[in-house]
Amino acid sequence: MAGEPNLLGEYVRARRELVTPEQAGVPAHGVRRVPGLRREEVALLAGISADYYLRLEQGRDRNPSVQVLESIARVLRLDEDATAHLLRLGAAQPRRRRPRPVKETVPEGIAKLLGTLPLPALVEGRYFDVLAANSLATALSPRFTAGSNRLLSLFLDPAEQALYPYWEGASGGMVAAFREAVGPDTDDPRFIELVGQLSLASPLFSRLWARHDVRTCEAAPKRIAHPQVGDLELNRERLSIDGVPGQTLVVYHPDPGTDAAEKLALLASATRTPTTGRSRRSEVTG
Repeated sequence: MAGEPNLLGEYVRARRELVTPEQAGVPAHGVRRVPGLRREEVALLAGISADYYLRLEQGRDRNPSVQVLESIARVLRLDEDATAHLLRLGAAQPRRRRPRPVKETVPEGIAKLLGTLPLPALVEGRYFDVLAANSLATALSPRFTAGSNRLLSLFLDPAEQALYPYWEGASGGMVAAFREAVGPDTDDPRFIELVGQLSLASPLFSRLWARHDVRTCEAAPKRIAHPQVGDLELNRERLSIDGVPGQTLVVYHPDPGTDAAEKLALLASATRTPTTGRSRRSEVTG
């Protein structure tokens, strides 16, 4: 077990530090030297011994029962997604030799579908790499193109940040979704490369990553400040692709009859070739 990452211990320690004594109903007397709850307070509230909880945080016991983990989740005020992540980290799994990384390939049918959609659409990989996109997606954001990475763009590219008026507030959700997508599989070279690059280059990412927030990335409305057509209020849908775990079809669409629908239609018309009138939406990068 020496040399193995202590994912469970790191997670409960990070979450423990985010819960105040007031939130947990613990009297806060005297000077507290640690942020959040003390280890012994978590243990007491979870109904386990302080020594056992210490072993969990230190990685000396990596096979806790579901009941113990659920009790800890309750004390740490974890929501459904975060509790599922905790249970996944605590599940005993035999260590295996990791196979060589396999390039993520978009299924042929999905690539054809992108070209026929009259809406901005792209395919994201497990690590939020853009694997393919239609031309209307690229018109929405030049970073929506094969070879880019959504995390790198959001945290390191000022032009991408300018598209989202509330990008700093929304960035926490994206980091939490990234952690949920990766789960305990943190020895993948692509994961290590991304987290290392972002941690060094973005203090905001580093702070958010240290929180160990976990959240499922779901459908949500998005406001985009487009430099050509102005503000757009679009719905974002995320659809899992059968047969390729980790790949997601992302589609942006406006509510019918809205100002955003008119602006998106204007943007779509700008993607048409002037010589043939054929829409470049049929073109797919990937």
